[in-house]
Order: sequence, then C-alpha cells, then structure tokens
Amino acid sequence: MIATLRVVERLPLFPYSIKQISQRSLQIERKLSRVQSSRMSQSLEKCNSGLQTNLGCIRPASDDHIEEAIDAIKAGLVIAVPTDTLYGFACDACSAEAVNRIYEIKGRKQTSPLAISVADVPDISRFAIVDHLPHGLLDNLLPGPVTVVLKRGDSSLLEESLNPGLDSIGVRVPDFGFIRAIARGSGSALALTSANLSGQPSSVSINDFENLWRHCAYVYDYGPLPAGRAGSTVVDLIKPGVYKILRSGSAREETTAILQKFFLEEAP
Repeated sequence: MIATLRVVERLPLFPYSIKQISQRSLQIERKLSRVQSSRMSQSLEKCNSGLQTNLGCIRPASDDHIEEAIDAIKAGLVIAVPTDTLYGFACDACSAEAVNRIYEIKGRKQTSPLAISVADVPDISRFAIVDHLPHGLLDNLLPGPVTVVLKRGDSSLLEESLNPGLDSIGVRVPDFGFIRAIARGSGSALALTSANLSGQPSSVSINDFENLWRHCAYVYDYGPLPAGRAGSTVVDLIKPGVYKILRSGSAREETTAILQKFFLEEAP
C-alpha cells in the first residue's frame, strides 16, 4: 500500500501544463480549419469545373443563393437562371472569357448575338443609347418579357468581344427578382441567352437542359416556368419614332399597344 502511494506521488497530477494544453488546442483548431477550408475549395472547384455530380450544382432560385450567384458571375463563371420567360445561361457581359464560354456551351457561332440583362431600367443607359426614346417608354415596357434592341454607342461599358461587328444590343429587364438581384449585385450587365444547345427547343424547366448542367458553375431551379417557349418579344427601337418587331415572343400585343401609346409607328 505504501509503495503504491509512493508511485502515485511521483506521477504528475496532469501530463501537460495549462499553457501546453492551450497551444495544443490552438494547433488542432487551425489544422481543422485548414482541412475544412481545403474541402470547401475543392468542392467548389469541382462544381465549377463540372466534375461534381449533376445534382451537386443544383440550387433553388431563392434569396439565400443570390450572393453565391453574384460571386460566380464576378469570378467569370457561367450560371443557369430562370427568368420571367425561359431558363437562360448568364455570365458577366464585360468578361470576354465568360462570354466565349457561353458560346462553347451552346455550340453557337460567335456571329450569333447575345442579349444582356440589367437590374433596372435606368441601368440601360450605361450600355446603350436611349436619349431618342420618348420619356417613360422604357418604364412602361420594362420590367417584363420584352427585349429592346438599341445602339450601343461609343460610351457603352460592354466588352468589345460581345457581338463583335454589331453596333446594336438587345437589352432585357426581366420581371423576375432573382436574376435582377444578381445583375444588381454584380455591378455589371449579364450576357443572357436561352439555356439550350443552339437550334434546340428553349427550356422552361431545368430538366430540359440536363445534358448541359455540368458546364455551369450553378444551376438555379425555380420549377417549370408558365410562360411557354415563346421567349421575350424582341423590338427594334434604334430609329427615333419607329419600331420593328423582330420576334413576336410572348408579349407582342401588349408591347405593340404600349409603343403605339407613345406614338411610335411600325416600320415596314
């Protein structure tokens, strides 16, 4: 019994000092933090490069994912988003690399123009000429399922590689808060085109372009869109006082009524 007590007396009450415990805890915490950060980076890298499973890049088109989408746009990545008409591919319209990526995904010729999407009607003047239009016209047309074609002008902030050789640009302000919030947060215009292979039917559900999910950083799902596959009504407003419907789309009658209300005449 006495021998046992002597052995116990020679043993330290605890093998580490408080300082050693604190340093060891800090080392473990830093190591875990590095591991977690590395795993998150690898996961995002795989998702962005299309190596993750298709479902791994699907997100709901909700407010919780707006910041994530903005970060992807600022990083020069392509995302798939719902609009008030169709699902589309979107990227930073001022990034030549991102714009080229959209053409690659769609298998589309670079001579086929892309439209842009902005957050609010006043933003249009940053990218196209609007001085010749009647006051209030754009505010009556947009937000909504309408694409207005305007001259870019020398002061346009758009990347020159977007629609090279064209001095016009199609502009959208969709009546859909999610994509408008992304455009607003990015501080730029979004290059926007339908989410499908060139020449194939447009997409009203993410399942319609499932074969292209892997090419997107993220695919944002809002379920089936009710507007049908007609897309936006495209109207040429380049010349003062006249308009020309380039595509009937889903809102031709409403668009024509507004244009005539502002005394614009249809070009022959």
